[in-house]
Amino acid sequence: MMKKFQLFLSFLAANCLFATVAHAQLVVEITRGSQDPTPIAVAPFNWSGSGVLSEDVSGIVSADLRRSGLFAPVPKEDMLSFPKNPEEVVFRDWRILGTEYVVTGRIEPQAAGYLLTFDLVNIFGQNKMFTKQVSGGAQQLRDIAHRAADEIFEAITGIRGAFSTQMIYVLEQTRGGSPSYALMQADIDGARAKEIRRFSAPVMSPMWSPNGQEVAYVSFETGRPAIFRENLRTGARQQLTNFKGINSSPTWSPDGTKMAMVLSKDGNPEIYVLDLRSGKFTRMTRHFSIDTEPNWMPDGKSLVFTSDRGGKPQIYQLTLATGQVDRLTFDGDYNARPRVSPDGKTLVTVHRSRGVFTIATMDINTGRMRVLTETTLDESPSIAPNGAMLMYATKRGSKGILAAVSLDAGVKYSLPSQRGDVREPAWSPYFD
Repeated sequence: MMKKFQLFLSFLAANCLFATVAHAQLVVEITRGSQDPTPIAVAPFNWSGSGVLSEDVSGIVSADLRRSGLFAPVPKEDMLSFPKNPEEVVFRDWRILGTEYVVTGRIEPQAAGYLLTFDLVNIFGQNKMFTKQVSGGAQQLRDIAHRAADEIFEAITGIRGAFSTQMIYVLEQTRGGSPSYALMQADIDGARAKEIRRFSAPVMSPMWSPNGQEVAYVSFETGRPAIFRENLRTGARQQLTNFKGINSSPTWSPDGTKMAMVLSKDGNPEIYVLDLRSGKFTRMTRHFSIDTEPNWMPDGKSLVFTSDRGGKPQIYQLTLATGQVDRLTFDGDYNARPRVSPDGKTLVTVHRSRGVFTIATMDINTGRMRVLTETTLDESPSIAPNGAMLMYATKRGSKGILAAVSLDAGVKYSLPSQRGDVREPAWSPYFD
């Protein structure tokens, strides 16, 4: 039994590699983009109100599109003109720059905030693709910009944008000689970071609820690991477990009514499902090995999880209705922390081959595996709700940072903090 718990702790260590975190804004650094990004120009939006806006809305839209890696926005200083509407777009001028699309926009003051009217113009087709409007409150200029970028991204790529989503991550810092831990919430570009809750004991494994209104996590504040759920708007929270031994890896079911987790209350780390309405725990696995890190399939009918029942950590799938367990991964000597794409076709895992930890994807139907990342300590993958990108924790030198990579491995960017380390990102669902 001691050997089992030592191996379980190695699972935890692999997902908790970073320390000494300072509270700081995250800064996007694009490290690899598409080999053939689409040239697009986001002309400065016209502001019809008084004074100066607190945010550069067109600049945020341009930054969002650049961060996707699929677009190459034209620098403002290279633009030959600043059209405010489609009628002012001179197609010849933009063709000279090789620009395929131009975005124009107008921001108007409203009693409760702002209204952005924006247009997408196809230069080579010489036509206006759409005119749309986005409104928001006085403090929501960044939200307005992200929503506009989502619309533009989807119109051109056919993929729903995820610029309006957010992330939660863990920070750790030293205060008065003692470690202090915090759950942080921020826009997906790292802006507007705010503290959800601060702890004097470690906190780990944050996971969004499907509706984006709550977060589940593991806290050691009671002296042993316990699972909590917390309302992100009100701060109200509930302790869900208080068992001796292991309480870890909470993950919400797709409909938000249940939560899978790992408990050792019956002597061995096993997968349990908690009915959040009745409070009833149901044991799902019964094996002398360690079963851990459950994650739901999108249809809610099965779980994927990490187990060493084959001798080394690999990913398995549990069908809830029958209890049947099938092994999914065979490449590499270690696969853990499984996540599944929204369409249920791709498995993302922390993969080790020849002693190197990376993030990899596997086609669930064919079993074909593809390594996405290149550093040696990549951990904690979390997939965007559109299935196009995933975020993970890694290291740059001795410093823990967050990074993102597209599932086709063509686009990559990092999000280091200006001071200290960050770890364990969780990408939010859509908020609609």
